[in-house]
Amino acid sequence: MSKKLKALIIGFSLIFVTACSGGTETATTEEPTVNTSEIISLSEDVPPGLDSDGPSASIPVTQQAIGNIMEPLVYYKDGAENATGVGLFDFQNFEGRLAESFEYDEATLTWTFKLRQGVEGCNGETFNADDVLYTFARAKSVSGSAPIGWFLSNVADIAGFTAGVFDADATKAAAAKELGDEVTKVDDYTVTIKQAAPNKLFLPVLTIFGLNIFDKEAMEANATAEDPWAHEYSNSTNLPSFGAYCISDWVKNDSMTLTSNEKYYAGAPSIKKVVWRKVPTSANRLAAVQTGQAQLVDKLTPSEFASLDGVEGVALSAVAGNQNLFVHMNFKTKPFDNVLVRRAVSSAIDYDKIIANGYFGKAQKWDSHMPSTYPGYHKADNPYTYDPEAAKALLAEAGYVDDGSLKLSYITELESTLGPIATQIRSDLAAVGINIQLDPIPQSQFGDRALVKRDLPFALNDNEKPIAVDSGYATLLFFVSAANGSLNNMVNYESKTVDDLYVKLKNEADNTKRDAMLAEVQETLMTDVTWVPVVEYQTQWAHSDKLSGIKWHPDNGIRFKDLTLN
Repeated sequence: MSKKLKALIIGFSLIFVTACSGGTETATTEEPTVNTSEIISLSEDVPPGLDSDGPSASIPVTQQAIGNIMEPLVYYKDGAENATGVGLFDFQNFEGRLAESFEYDEATLTWTFKLRQGVEGCNGETFNADDVLYTFARAKSVSGSAPIGWFLSNVADIAGFTAGVFDADATKAAAAKELGDEVTKVDDYTVTIKQAAPNKLFLPVLTIFGLNIFDKEAMEANATAEDPWAHEYSNSTNLPSFGAYCISDWVKNDSMTLTSNEKYYAGAPSIKKVVWRKVPTSANRLAAVQTGQAQLVDKLTPSEFASLDGVEGVALSAVAGNQNLFVHMNFKTKPFDNVLVRRAVSSAIDYDKIIANGYFGKAQKWDSHMPSTYPGYHKADNPYTYDPEAAKALLAEAGYVDDGSLKLSYITELESTLGPIATQIRSDLAAVGINIQLDPIPQSQFGDRALVKRDLPFALNDNEKPIAVDSGYATLLFFVSAANGSLNNMVNYESKTVDDLYVKLKNEADNTKRDAMLAEVQETLMTDVTWVPVVEYQTQWAHSDKLSGIKWHPDNGIRFKDLTLN
């Protein structure tokens, strides 16, 4: 970028956030001062809550924050870098984090974890076995609004984490919520976890934010009689744990400031302070990284990312991970309880136009319900295609009568990217006789309605991804019926075929047999039009060319401890 152009951008188009309130963006024309121990990171939002079992848990910025503040027992081992310099992980191999080592006894289905000693959290408390037991007891209590910790433990076949916690008999449910000997303290730095059956997802689910380890003493100090597991505290005030960063300031809908935990067990982070700000308008995030006012931004539009190619001082990092776009139709809401209407919608959408105009060619058509990068992925034998005449015929067969009342919801904060795509889908549907209104809603409301209430009738969604890198995990997360353990079955889908296949495949050790069952699951989902998969797209970041160390984590969130600013 020439100095003249840079001056023009600073002088006339930069609306920035050095003094923002409630997400408002205030102008500045000052040149940035480089401090290699601090960065400014801009997103479309900042965490509206931090409770891993709370209503905000499905929101990406919440997951990113938890990943920076909390720490898992185990994680994936480092792998190679991709062509853009993004560090990847070896998703087949694991290493200890808060657990120094771990081993498995096949005869007793018992995992033994040797815990690290001398680990200190943000509140000065020392990590030990009691923190692990507290974390699993909290998960089993299913006392939050979204039972994510219980769900992950159930996915991993941890003994005792059964559907009994949801029994209609209150006495039986209460008994099922008590932690028993499935998670046992052997001594202050040794814990055992028993499985009910062998399951290859055990270690992957321990890497997910919902089973990161709490600081027991700090959590209990902020519990109340009405909220004994401190859900309100972790959702609105703080998140005491043992991660690389601590919260020094949090203004909801505005900003979060993280400072390094200088006693972090893996070594204090190079970046000592992260000022994470909400800048809703992607054009303003673009201008900020162009001029060096911010060192890291995400969620730009595809055209904005393309515009940064070759810009002086700016680098782009990208990875083909697990991000996707789909249309969600609720099976409990008319007219989407009719498969013919769902098929009509799948035939009405012009996928190629969305790829060309919505993603500037930086996406590919998604022909499954599983990420194409994941083990167990199966491309549909008969993927959905754009065929408006077929859509009209299906609507006629369904007896569909249009009254113009349908609303297509999507996340307001993603208007820059999703707004044009939603507008195109509205046009595509109108061409076949379905007239809809666009209904952008705030991210926190969208997450609550999709994850907790499950009452969104019709939505455009690019907010969901299976964080455990496995198609079997995605099956249970999204598509097994709620009664049989799904956590995020946002469309209220029920299929005996899918439920029965999951029961068979979850403990299947033979990958060939397991993949065959997963292929049958995916064919069933396509036949039933459980979602309308639209595209898969790259995860991208724009950042200072002085910033290095970005790694791709399956929740798509940056870990600031990975970064170095030179």
